[in-house]
Amino acid sequence: MFASRLLSRLGRAAVPTAALACGATAAAVAVLPAWSEPAVKAQSWDTMFNLPEQKSIAGKTALITGCSAGIGKATACGLASSGCNLVLVARRAEKLEELKAEINRRVPGVSVTVVAGDVNDDALYEKLVALKVPQKVDILFANAGLALGKETVGSADLSDWKGMMDANCLGAFRLIDLCLPEMVKRGGGHVLATGSIAGLESYEGGSVYCASKHALHAFMKALRFETYAKNIKVTVVAPGFVGEGTEFSEVRFKGDKAKAVATYENLKELRASDVAAQVLWAVRQPDHVNVDLLQVMPTDQGSAQRIHRARRS
Repeated sequence: MFASRLLSRLGRAAVPTAALACGATAAAVAVLPAWSEPAVKAQSWDTMFNLPEQKSIAGKTALITGCSAGIGKATACGLASSGCNLVLVARRAEKLEELKAEINRRVPGVSVTVVAGDVNDDALYEKLVALKVPQKVDILFANAGLALGKETVGSADLSDWKGMMDANCLGAFRLIDLCLPEMVKRGGGHVLATGSIAGLESYEGGSVYCASKHALHAFMKALRFETYAKNIKVTVVAPGFVGEGTEFSEVRFKGDKAKAVATYENLKELRASDVAAQVLWAVRQPDHVNVDLLQVMPTDQGSAQRIHRARRS
């Protein structure tokens, strides 16, 4: 009754009462113009009931690092299935050749170039330049990285610290620095990097790994500020526990398979392909949509240190 009287006094009796039923206050509705045409263009019912399909990336070229296993390998398969040409980088040449052969067998129409090398080695960048890769890349996925050990500060191996900082930070930074200028010159591109829940919150036994991922997240945010006016998309993919399909825990525990298996005990963790699906979703958004941060967690994981372990079928 109060709302109706208020509208009447303000001479807005023609404003649809449905607006009030939807939760708008009388005061808010009262300031609407009497006519129905909104100041900002309204979306049609057809638009809202038929959301646009994700854009095609067929014929684009993607450079992915860390493709010998895990998220990089699964993402390569997903992008190939979408018709994307690939430049695949990893240290293990035999794993790259195996991946290339499988892609060629299943998706014969896409081009696959493999470049064996370490993101910390100058020789890799020399190879990429010689192959004119920076001039071709539309999508860059700086995925290579690793965790080493879970020792606390004061008992850690300094070589582990250096390995993590080099791979997780400098390797990604250098790759992006190499490819970005050509993207800008061509008028657009998409830069993605594999961050982590460890880049959003720290935990015991992960001091330098967390620090390296925090640094990566910060770098990517600065990159977003530097490129948003240049038609460059920038995305951080930050997963929680990823097990199946990866070598993450086996590398972290330096080949101790028992510890690696125990990491995921009684937990339905993410698979490498689960994360790859998110990467594929991000790169296929419409041109005007940028996914800045894509955090993806197992349902049973609430944070870096909140994990519910209950065996599920």
